[in-house]
Amino acid sequence: MLTIDFTGKTLVVTGGLTGIGKGIADLFLQAGANVVVGDIACKPGIEQIHEKLVYTRTDVTIQEDAELLIASAVETFGRIDFLVNNSGTSTMDFAVDIKESDWDKVMDVNAKGVYLVSQAGAKQMLRQGDGGRIINIASQAGKNGYRCMGNYVASKHAVLGFTKVMALELAKDNILVNAVCPGIVETEMKQRERVEGGLLRGMTAADILAEDQSQVPLGRTAQPEDVANVVLFLASPFSSYMTGQGINVTGGMTMN
Repeated sequence: MLTIDFTGKTLVVTGGLTGIGKGIADLFLQAGANVVVGDIACKPGIEQIHEKLVYTRTDVTIQEDAELLIASAVETFGRIDFLVNNSGTSTMDFAVDIKESDWDKVMDVNAKGVYLVSQAGAKQMLRQGDGGRIINIASQAGKNGYRCMGNYVASKHAVLGFTKVMALELAKDNILVNAVCPGIVETEMKQRERVEGGLLRGMTAADILAEDQSQVPLGRTAQPEDVANVVLFLASPFSSYMTGQGINVTGGMTMN
């Protein structure tokens, strides 16, 4: 049976304390990897949880934090092999009512954060000289439009565009850059969105959940591990001829 063994490899994942990010961190630990979690909710400094897991407080919208995150991984484990840009946020409002502050907040975390951390991570991979993988958590919202989420949709389109450019520029150095486009994933953020979106649309959170489920051909929404499984594949040798892709993990909800 083919297995994925990442013993001796190091993953850096942003937003790794909860939701999809935690699912990714947990799965890579199971595969034997060293894991560095950068999250704004971590304690200041570098916190060694156990021999293979480190937490470091990271605000992905600040260049110095992005660089310190990568440096902490190198300081602790000697190198980085995989970088997963997972940090994300959302606000809910109709396009004509989006506050400028909400637009800036979402674009800063979701798009600028990917740019800053990817830049720092790619420079380290180039210094190492033996390739690497950068995997950006985008969204099916990077391919479609959704009510009350104009700033989020714009930010995820930006992530997919930046993924393609980095894939082109880094291919010669064997740094593969791909994106994962989750559908509706059961996280704390999604549960909040159902409440806020329901208020805007005159619906309950239960109504939104039923609507969500009805749109998925497989008949269920995703769990974080559904997304983590695809991230693991994109980090593995099994995806060595893939770069610049936006892979849907949507239960069939998005097929392009």
